[in-house]
Amino acid sequence: MKKILLILFVVLTCSYAGFTQSAFSGWFASFNTVKLNSKFSLHTDLAARSTNKWEHFATYIVRPGLNYHINKKMVATVGYAYVAHRRTIDGVNGYTPEHRIWEQFIFNQPVAFTTLQHRLRLEQRFIATPQLKDGKITSDDHVYANRLRYFFRDVIPFSGQKQFTKGLFASVQNEIFVNLGDKSNVNGKFFDQNRAYISVGYRFVKSFDAEIGYMNQYVSGKGSSYVNNSILQLATYLRL
Repeated sequence: MKKILLILFVVLTCSYAGFTQSAFSGWFASFNTVKLNSKFSLHTDLAARSTNKWEHFATYIVRPGLNYHINKKMVATVGYAYVAHRRTIDGVNGYTPEHRIWEQFIFNQPVAFTTLQHRLRLEQRFIATPQLKDGKITSDDHVYANRLRYFFRDVIPFSGQKQFTKGLFASVQNEIFVNLGDKSNVNGKFFDQNRAYISVGYRFVKSFDAEIGYMNQYVSGKGSSYVNNSILQLATYLRL
C-alpha cells in the first residue's frame, strides 16, 4: 500500500510538469478536533496561504463543523467556512469573501499497521464578485457554485507500530476537486484542481502532531489557463 501511494504521488506530480504558469507559495494549516461526548465532536481548521513567491497573503480560511461519529471507522460532518480571497483590479488590491456550507463523510480503512483515511466533501459556495469602487475592492454581489472533493491520506509511523502514540512519521495524501451543476460561475469545467502532498512529521503526544511537507497543486482555470503551484506547507493536528 505504501509503495502504491508513493507511486501515485510521483505520477501525479510529474504529470503536471510543463503547464503554462508556475507558482511557489507557502501554506499554514491547523486542524483541531474537540470531543464533546461518545457521538459528537467539534471540528475547526484554520489556514493562511501566500501568493506566488510568498509576497502577500492570498487566502485566509476559518472552517468550523460538527462531527457525528457513526462508529469507530465512520464520521459525518456538517459545517460552514469563511474564505477571504486576495483580488487585484487595475493595480488595486483587496480581499473579498466566500461563504461555504459543507457536508462530508469520512471512512477510516485499516491497512497493515496504518489507517487510510477516505473523505468525501460537498461544498455549496457563495463567491463574492470583486468590483473596483472609489479606489477600493468591494463585493456587493456573489455567484453560486457546487463542488465535490475526494481526499485520501495515510500516516506511516517510522516505528512500524500499529498503536502509534509518539515519534516520527511520514504522510502521503491526495485530493481531487470537481465542479458540479452550473460551472459558468467558476472555471466552466468539470475538473477544478488536484493537490498531491507528501510530508514528514512528529507526534509529540497522542493528541498532537506537527508536520512539514511539499504539495503540488494543479489548478484548471478558465479557458486554457492552468497553474502548477509548488507549495511548502506546515500543518498541526490537535485531537482533544
